[in-house]
This record gives sequence, C-alpha cells and structure tokens, in this order.
Amino acid sequence: MADRGASALSLPDDWPAHPDPILALNRMGSFDWDLDTGLFHMDAQAHEVFDVRPGEFDDRPETLAIRVPPHESRRLDALVAQAIKDGSENYGTYFRIRCRDGTLRWTHTQGCIRRDETGRPRRIIGIVRDATQELCDSQARADEVGQDEARRRQTNVVQATTAALAHARTVQDVIDVLKDSHGLTHLGATSLVVGLVEAGHIRLVAEGPEGSFVPGTLVTRIDEPYPMSEVVRTLSPRFIESPQEFAEHYPILWPHLTDLRITSAAYLPLIVQARPIGAMGLLYDDRRGFTSEERNVLVALGSSIAQSLQRAMFYEQEKDLARGLQQAMLPRTIPGVPGADVAVRYRAGFAGGSLGRDIGGDWYDVIPLPGGRIGAVIGDVQGHDPDAAAVMGQLRIVLRAYAAEGHTPATVMARASVFLEELDTDRFATCLYAEADLSTGVVQLVRAGHIDPLLRLSDGTCRCLPVEGGLPLGLSAEFGSLEYPVTTVELDPGQTLLLCTDGLIEEPGADLDDGMRALREMVCAGPDDVHDLADRLIDVAEERSGGDDVALLLLQRLGLAQRSGGRLRQYVAPGDPEALTEARHMIRAAVRAWGAGERSDEIELVADELITNVLMHTEGAATVTLRVLAGHDRRLRTEVEDTSSALPRRREAGESGVSGRGLLLVDRLADVWGVEARGRGKVVWCEFRLRARD
Repeated sequence: MADRGASALSLPDDWPAHPDPILALNRMGSFDWDLDTGLFHMDAQAHEVFDVRPGEFDDRPETLAIRVPPHESRRLDALVAQAIKDGSENYGTYFRIRCRDGTLRWTHTQGCIRRDETGRPRRIIGIVRDATQELCDSQARADEVGQDEARRRQTNVVQATTAALAHARTVQDVIDVLKDSHGLTHLGATSLVVGLVEAGHIRLVAEGPEGSFVPGTLVTRIDEPYPMSEVVRTLSPRFIESPQEFAEHYPILWPHLTDLRITSAAYLPLIVQARPIGAMGLLYDDRRGFTSEERNVLVALGSSIAQSLQRAMFYEQEKDLARGLQQAMLPRTIPGVPGADVAVRYRAGFAGGSLGRDIGGDWYDVIPLPGGRIGAVIGDVQGHDPDAAAVMGQLRIVLRAYAAEGHTPATVMARASVFLEELDTDRFATCLYAEADLSTGVVQLVRAGHIDPLLRLSDGTCRCLPVEGGLPLGLSAEFGSLEYPVTTVELDPGQTLLLCTDGLIEEPGADLDDGMRALREMVCAGPDDVHDLADRLIDVAEERSGGDDVALLLLQRLGLAQRSGGRLRQYVAPGDPEALTEARHMIRAAVRAWGAGERSDEIELVADELITNVLMHTEGAATVTLRVLAGHDRRLRTEVEDTSSALPRRREAGESGVSGRGLLLVDRLADVWGVEARGRGKVVWCEFRLRARD
C-alpha cells in the first residue's frame, strides 16, 4: 500500500515550487522598497506589469513617473504615507499606469510594511499585478472602484480621527484634532461647529471659520429653533440636503450663513450612555445630499467624538479638583521677608490616561524663625495620588512646627523623618531645608535625598551648590540612620538661591545631568527679577507638558542699602583662648563702629560674661552674635548660643565666691534680656538702647 501510494504521488525534483514562478504564473510581480535608501527593487514580472524594460529602470521610484500618471502617483504616495503614519502593517489599492502605446491599464498593488523594534518603518515588500481583466476596464467597474475608494478614504479618515482623538486630553485638544488637516475637512466639510450641554443650555466650543459666528448662539437653550438644539432634544441626526431646506426649517439661523454659501449640512448628537453631552455640525459648500454610506460613517464618527469629549470633560473636571486640593495643601500666602525677595511657584503635572487624578506631593514653604532668620523648604512626597497630597500637607505642617520651635536644621530634618515613619504610610519624601540669616548672608542647608540647589550670582552666572545629603525622609528606621549633615554657604547681596523639585529638570528619555545643565542655562539667561524668573521657569515647564509636578522657590538677598542693620557673628570653641580674644575684639570694634561709644564698656562686659558662662557651665562651644535693630529706636542686640538645654539660673554670690555675679551684671546693665529655646540648645540675649544717629 505504501509503495503503491508513493508511486502514484511521486514528487517532482523542484518541489516545493519557489514563490517567484508561482507569482509569475498569476501574472504578479514583486518589489522590495528600502525606505532608508529609497531604492525600489522590482523583479522581471513587475517590470512587465509597469511595461518598462530592465535597462530603463534604475531602482528609483521616481523613474516610474513615465508610467504612473501624476494624479495616480499622488494618490499612491498619500496612501502609503497614511499607512505608515497609522502604524498599519499592510495596504492595497488599484491604480492606473500608462503603457508604451499610450493606453491606460489598471494595476493592483499590495504592500507589507516592515518595521524595526522601535516601530520605525524600514522596508515595504509587496506585489503588483495587471488588474485589467479583473476590472474589465469598463466605466461601470471604474465607477464602482471610485466609490469604493471614496468609502475607503472616508473610513480611513474615521480611523485616523479616532486614533488621534485617543491622545486628546482636554476639550480643546478634541477640537484641535477635528480641525486638523487630517480631520473632518477630509470629508469635505467647509465648517465645523461643536456645542456642549450645560445646565439645559448648549455652549459653543467650536464656532466654525473666523467671521462665521452667529450673534446670540454662544449659549442657547435646548428648546430654541436651532439644528443643534433639535438633535440634542431628539437624540437623532439631522441631515439638511439643500439651501432651500435649510432656509425653510431654520429661518432664524439661515440668513447668517448665506455668505458661507452652504449647500448642505449634517448635525449629529453627541451621545454617551444614552445621554446627550452636546452636538456637532458639519457644513458643506460643494455637495447636495448624503448617501446611506456617508450617513452611517458620520454617525459612527459622532459616537467616537462623543466618547472623546466625555473623557476630556472628566479630565478637565478632575484636573480642576486636583489643582484645588493641591493648592489647599500649599501655603496660602508667603510672609514678607525683610532683607530678601522671595518668589514661589507651583505647577500641577497630569500624566496621560490618569483623567487628572495625578495629585502630586510637591510643596514649598517659607518659615519665619526667631532672631530674624527664615527657613525655606522644598520637598516631594513619593507618589501622585490623593494620599501623596495628604501626606505632603501633614509633613509640611510638622516641618514648619519643628523649625519654628528653634531646632537646628539637622534636627528639623531628623524629626520630620521620624514623623513620616510614624505615619505608617509606606511613603518616603525628599526634602531640602535652608535656614538663612539675611543680615549676614549665612545659609545652612540640609538635604534629604533631594536634588541640589542652584546659586545665581550677581553677574547672572549660575552654578550648582553641592550639599552633603542624608536619606530621604521616612527611611531612617529601615536603614538605621538619622544623620543629616549641614552645609553652610554665604549668600551675598544680589545673589539668588533656587530650590526646586525634579519636575523642573526631568524629561522622559533625558539624562538628569542634562536637565540640570539646561536649567542653569535658563537661569543665566533669565530676567533679574526673581518673580519674572520664576514665571519664565514655570512657563517652560508648562510648555514641556511633563507628567510630574513642579515646585519652585527663589530667595534673593537684597542689597546692603535695604538691610535693617549690621550683624557680626563669632564662634568660640572650648579651650580656644584665641577665639575668645577675637570675640572680645569683634565686640569692641562693633559697638564703637555702630555708635554705641557711651555704652561700649557695658556691652563688652555683658557679652564677655555670657560667653564665659557658656564655656564654664556647658560642654560645648558658644556662638556670639551682635546686630543692630532698626525701629523707632536703635538697639544693639547681643546673642550667645550654646547646645545645652539647661536654662541659666541667677544665684547670689557668697562673700568669698568667684561665681554667681554674671546674670546679676546682665540684669543690671542690659535694658532687657531673656532666654530662647533653640531645639537642642538655647540662646541668651540682651538688648541695649543706642543714641539716635544724626
């Protein structure tokens, strides 16, 4: 049985057949189009289809122009370009070529678009064949092919418009897609009007070409005699097939449209879940009537547009809600800062597909501190959701509280980290805290996993300030570290400190260093005024349309003429007699230079007593600060800060005692004095009234 079957089905030597002979038997030729080089290779059968000899064709598509009429060539180019743009894998169409004897012959082509792993088209491989016999070269068949091609073009427009609408976020984005050159105008419409239903009225959001607006139709009632109102009431499309029909049924509207020479119109209800959300009108100036196929295409298009508009409306509503919630979490006002100009900005970022729910955790804050200092904060809580915003609000409040209590910057950051851990939210946050003394320009910076700040100098140049950092807030328990080193810099008059979140420098696919470099260039080229500069930077972030939030804080120290008075500071370490001597010299020189000559001895004596008390009764160093306070009377304020939380006590000295008289002297000589808690330490201060300057 097996032998007999093998004999009956013996195979030829060239089995299986190569595709080329099979194509040739079906009068098909093949081509391979390299889109990178532009070369268009055809086999021998394809040469016959195009009626060109091998020696006449140089593998360039342009050479086929002698065989393909110009209008057919343009149509083919548009078809291929559209298929490439749509991401299609295949295309096919009929077209005519002109043979050597001048006759026209129908030809059919099909192509397969090959793309690389990035989606970029690289080659088109396909076939061409003589379609004359298939179409019988009859006028009836040609008309049918023309109708099919028209329907195909309309279908392509619907598909292309639907694909473009998938990327539209806002209502204006939807309108822009519809008005685009690849939108509804390909259906031959002269004008497009769109209205949305709002509280029993229809509000126009697209009013057609410029100059075509009809007065009184920006907002109309649904019961008024207009075609858009009618389709919203009836939930049915309205096709107007002649000017006479338009004038007869809508006599109020028609006189305003006569200059547009409208010959027909199609009004479509925009329905979502059996509820009208609006209406769309297409006005034509070159046709009368609509075929059943055209009506079906337009109704299908209206359904797609309605879904896109509903999605855009939800996006805008929730974006407004997100922005309102975010703004409620941020400081309502920024306090005035003597000696500085402060500008803050915030931009909400909304990632695609989220319908505006990306509420971020970025924040800024400016905190008045004891002694005329200020704290500047920039931070970013992990995540983009309502929980991130809620955590941000709590973290901002406690950080402000810790700073206002007088804690050192490192302590403020450490306590904020512990607080975030105790919230048990599984969130972490990055933060940068700067404590600035604007009278001296001394700025202490603490960084918790955040990006470094920038410093713009008085000459407009800008550089990055490297700040030694610690872990992001909320991770100290996991990694067992609460250390936040402090970096101290001096901010000269006219210089600007820039704090921001990473949304200002990050772009998808771009390196972080490149983003920081671009930001420095923008700051260098930006305006001198910090408010104008902040506007410029936030506008750039808006144009970039990134999905991340942006928080920005600019702090510019004002010039010497705008400061309230002088200020000097000296650090005195334990067991350092030279530092103590330098502090005494500084005090003596300062009080005389500031016009306190008549009280210089008293001020020197009190300051010396306070410094000595710190060195004798604590285990740390003393920081002495002198400054002039301006007001209705001039005062000189002396502050001595230490790291001990023990408050000084006034004691009566014995007859032979050598201590106990320090605070008695302070109380007797100073006009007023007191003690302030400063986190891990305290400050003992006193003030002396000075003679007014002439």
